[in-house]
Amino acid sequence: MDSPDLLPTLYAELRRLAASKMSRESADQTLQPTALVHEAWLRLGADAQPRWENRAHFFGAAAEAMRRILIDRARRREVLRKGGFAEREECPEDRLEIAAPSDEVLAVHEVLDRLAGEDPVAGDLVKLRYFVGMSMVEAAEALGIPLRSAERIWSFAKAWLRQELRP
Repeated sequence: MDSPDLLPTLYAELRRLAASKMSRESADQTLQPTALVHEAWLRLGADAQPRWENRAHFFGAAAEAMRRILIDRARRREVLRKGGFAEREECPEDRLEIAAPSDEVLAVHEVLDRLAGEDPVAGDLVKLRYFVGMSMVEAAEALGIPLRSAERIWSFAKAWLRQELRP
């Protein structure tokens, strides 16, 4: 897959996924889908992109970049919530809000590497579904696995995460 062609080809899909993900997030953080996609693109190397093996390789890397961005933002919110000294910023109406509470995002992030160590495909599926907001069909396609397999893996991953995140 030629890198220079990736952004124009996949940009609309990435932006749609980012908008979908962010529409389900909490009101304590705002981030525009376009900004999320652009920051992910920069973290992936911007115009000096590596050669991607296929769509699954690209979306896996994009999911990880978006995950890291959302985690960084969640950590900053937690610092501010716990006494950081920052001025309140008014958000324009055209900015979308992110829905999972920052403590939930951080908790999922903290156990995700353990899940990926146990089952790498399950880890990738959680990244695509939870951090990017892909549907099951989109995630299965991005990973190059059958939908039924993705559904089975998702059931396992959810149960595993519930067990690990139980207080």
